[in-house]
Amino acid sequence: MNEAARPNGKQGDRTSAPEHRRIMVDSAGAATNYANSCHVASTKEEIVLNFGLNQAWDQNQADLRVQITNRIILSPFAAKRLALLLGAVVQQYERQFGALDQGGPAAGSPPSVEKGSARLSANGGDFAT
Repeated sequence: MNEAARPNGKQGDRTSAPEHRRIMVDSAGAATNYANSCHVASTKEEIVLNFGLNQAWDQNQADLRVQITNRIILSPFAAKRLALLLGAVVQQYERQFGALDQGGPAAGSPPSVEKGSARLSANGGDFAT
């Protein structure tokens, strides 16, 4: 923007902090769904989050049927920003309410990864990544 176009008439400094903008969130058309299961898959171009309901409460059941209610597709960059944001929110939650215990057979263990696959899976209770 040239000097004449600036409202204050001063030449801009490109190194200054960006102007603060308010973000207005319109949730009028948003649906609210509960999920107790999240399955994550990825390719080089996208990360797919499938949210759903695991209604099998018997932990000894051989097969689990999860009804997918929502699918969110993100770019890897947006997925990384979401992961950082979720990590910060969980840390804040744990500072306020105490540490979350994952419990179950997968507690403290990383999800299993099939060799040659980008799909991750772990079924410690109701959670799968």
